[in-house]
Amino acid sequence: MTNFPTGLLFDEARAVIEQVASGQRLAHERLALSRTHGRVLAQDVIAPIALQPFDNSAMDGYALRHVDLAGDGEIALRLTGEQFAGRALGLKVGHGECIRITTGAPLPTGADTVAIKENVRVDGDTVFVPADTKPGANVRRAGEDVRVGDLVLQRGCMLTAPRVSIAASLGVDQLEVSQRPTVAVFTTGDELVEPGLPLQPGDIYNSNRELLMGLLRADGLEPTAWPTLPDDPARVAAMLRDAASSFDVVITCGAVSAGEKDHIPALLAEHGRVHFWKVRMKPGMPLLFGHLDRAQFLGLPGNPVSVLATYLTLGRELLDGLQGRVEPRPRFKARLSAAIDKPHPRREFMRGRLGYGDDGGLHVTPNDATGSHRLHAAAQSDALIVVADGPQHLAAGGVVEVLPY
Repeated sequence: MTNFPTGLLFDEARAVIEQVASGQRLAHERLALSRTHGRVLAQDVIAPIALQPFDNSAMDGYALRHVDLAGDGEIALRLTGEQFAGRALGLKVGHGECIRITTGAPLPTGADTVAIKENVRVDGDTVFVPADTKPGANVRRAGEDVRVGDLVLQRGCMLTAPRVSIAASLGVDQLEVSQRPTVAVFTTGDELVEPGLPLQPGDIYNSNRELLMGLLRADGLEPTAWPTLPDDPARVAAMLRDAASSFDVVITCGAVSAGEKDHIPALLAEHGRVHFWKVRMKPGMPLLFGHLDRAQFLGLPGNPVSVLATYLTLGRELLDGLQGRVEPRPRFKARLSAAIDKPHPRREFMRGRLGYGDDGGLHVTPNDATGSHRLHAAAQSDALIVVADGPQHLAAGGVVEVLPY
């Protein structure tokens, strides 16, 4: 078990994951817009039409020629028609004329300004418009937002609701997206008992399954939970190889350290390929990454906080990379509400609680419980505080990078 890299720096491990994922991109599929929300776009979207498609009114009011407003006070214009939002009626505005118009309605020929109805006075067919109405007021010009041929959405972006909406506004009814990876989730250990069942001495409840399944679902995936892996290498190998033959990604929790019952690293080395084992990070050092049958294999440590940290920092890198996502996940800068002293050399991801300080800026309060088994501390927090490699002393008020859950 020494023919593969061990003890990588965090950035080295991330680079390996990015490289492997970039070479194993998932296939694309074409879906109706209603099914693309939350997916990774696999094509550039070029505008086939302009937005706005035509000059139109931004307000309810009266379309007119600004040249007719020469003078002071109010200018009397003759009302000659009305244009509501919808099909253009081919109306024209001549000298001294105006046309009643509603928001979104096409601007009549000859008009270049809209006076909003609250600012005018109407007496029969005469409309009195303030002479100080600005030229071009309340008019939305064709192509003001998007011009024909503009790059509107870029391949590799996440399709949020506004992005799907802009595609719809361009008349696009289908988009090519990356397939979502199928993910098999395993927890390991004879000591695990499912919630709701009685505990015997030495047993613990299986919390990692809900943690990892929830993280994956929050990222828009539909993972499949497999039965808990026993402390039996033959059965572990059979179950993992079964899953790896039909899933894109296999993720395990536990049995990846150096204990007598930590069988997974040896099994992966024998039956698949190990890209690296152990990363200089805290928590999560025993992280294992490799390939088994058709599946990418990610072996997370067993402590729940390690599962959280390794998934958020490296597991997501793998899943995003397989889908061709190029947008980075949100990362913020925040001021520390308390000092941090880190004596060890590993990259650390501490739990913290985000909030706003009296200065209006983002602040983060580190949680004092730093052990990788301290799940309650993770539940009380909502972000990981990134503490750089090497011993660090970070004073209160210093700025750090944070990764929201």
